[in-house]
Amino acid sequence: MPPCRPEPAPGPMNSEEKSQPHTIAVLVENESGVLARVIGLFSGRGYNIESLTVAEIDPERHLSRITIVTSGTQAVIHQIMAQLGRLVPVHTVTDLSVDSSVERELALVKVRASGDKRVESLRIAEIFRARVVDATSESFVFEMTGSVEKLNVFVRLMQPLGMVDFSRTGVVAMTRGPDEM
Repeated sequence: MPPCRPEPAPGPMNSEEKSQPHTIAVLVENESGVLARVIGLFSGRGYNIESLTVAEIDPERHLSRITIVTSGTQAVIHQIMAQLGRLVPVHTVTDLSVDSSVERELALVKVRASGDKRVESLRIAEIFRARVVDATSESFVFEMTGSVEKLNVFVRLMQPLGMVDFSRTGVVAMTRGPDEM
């Protein structure tokens, strides 16, 4: 019989629990100061925001959706969600990482290249399904959507080919299936 080992303690005292990225969607009133209150909750408690997107999704009801990517243990994420839920202008808080969800990000990548590097950048863009949205005789601007990992690889491949600038939107996400947030 194998030796008996004690179970790790549940909850926040479990030092073996690893910090994991989580995507949290927050449905809020679209009014002045709401985003500042949500961000203040994170900064005041020392939580890092890895990605942040905000947009109005229902003009008639004046609702906006904030999508936040942050990292933490399950206990920390639970605490963040509980604190967000207590903010007055917040309607719904959902951890999209718990269920199956679709996550995408948009990036614009500018590459200045000529000759073989120009041809290679176009070839890689085609493989990654990036679109050319601006072209001059000296440069391209590529538009690409996909997972964070896919965008990171594309950017890494474009750097030695003459990448001079890039911009990212941050993650947008939604649960799969027919249910609303």
